[in-house]
Amino acid sequence: MRELTLMLVLAAAAAAQTVTLANRQIELTIAERGATLVNLVLLDDAEKLSPLWNPAVPTGRASDGAAGHFICVDGFGPGSAEERAAGLPGHGEAHLQLWQIDRPAKDGTTGVITFHTHLPLVQENLTRTLRLVDGENVIYVESALESEVGFDRPIAWAEHTTVGSPFLQSGVTLSSISGSRAQNRPYQGTGGNGMNRRLASGQNFTWPLAPGLDGKLIDLTAPPPDAHYMDHAAILVDPALTLGWIATVNTAKHLVIGYIFKREEFPWVQNWGSYPATGNFARGLELSTQPYDEPRREAVAKNGMFGAPTFRWLPAKSTIHSSFLLFYAHTPDGFGKVESVRLDHGQIVIEDGAHKRITLAASLPL
Repeated sequence: MRELTLMLVLAAAAAAQTVTLANRQIELTIAERGATLVNLVLLDDAEKLSPLWNPAVPTGRASDGAAGHFICVDGFGPGSAEERAAGLPGHGEAHLQLWQIDRPAKDGTTGVITFHTHLPLVQENLTRTLRLVDGENVIYVESALESEVGFDRPIAWAEHTTVGSPFLQSGVTLSSISGSRAQNRPYQGTGGNGMNRRLASGQNFTWPLAPGLDGKLIDLTAPPPDAHYMDHAAILVDPALTLGWIATVNTAKHLVIGYIFKREEFPWVQNWGSYPATGNFARGLELSTQPYDEPRREAVAKNGMFGAPTFRWLPAKSTIHSSFLLFYAHTPDGFGKVESVRLDHGQIVIEDGAHKRITLAASLPL
């Protein structure tokens, strides 16, 4: 019996396809629109709880078109006035395109799905391949961005991953980042939607202790217990690391979702938290070429921050690549805030503050 399942499912309401990539441990659903990762579950989890945010489904069971994890290429945040007038959408074109899906295949013990799309406004081609190995809790994602124009250009690229309720809860769900220097996003006014700011505007800090409006330090690891806040900060991935990581643990459900990525491709993680009084939380943990979701003109004008680049070059008539690992697994009783994640000789080793350790097989290279 083949362990890995590959299915094409017609989502009638959205008139778009989804692809399900699964083995006996884990199941990932990817939408044709945007090649967005919309649902992620463990098959032995009775609740089938997905950590990925879906604002349309309070139960957390995502569907086609949910926020989940989408790709921001070529653009992260709003465009300039001229870009908007030319029709360039916020976060770039890729997340709105209907991607071509190659026929899912099985290569030995590895399931493979490849997506392709053309981005007409920026004249780029984007290819994305996802792999899942039998017996593993790891999704391997590789992307290639090709320029059709004859000049070098600065580009914006972000992997916009968002976790949400019910996986995301106050006092229960703890997010860790391999961060170092950081900055509260400069702002004016409130956070909107009836939520208040609690972080001091534009202040630098060392992750995860951010200066609050009252001058006290706020640990951004967990959502606030008195929820009615909007948080926003940029975190520089520790320059001492070759591979950066993010890990979010739900200590009540004994689940952990995380990412491992190349720091040279994504030197920044943008952290934003929407924590309304309703308890319907969303938290973005976004791997990026730039510290904030802002027009490329502003990112390029920064010409670096904290000694790190704030954009990436796409050379003329050339192709650049990125890759990351996504893992989702059970945690043992008492497993708490993640303190380290490393990829070591075909294994992902996740360790908490009490030195409890989880080891996951990860047989493919990053």
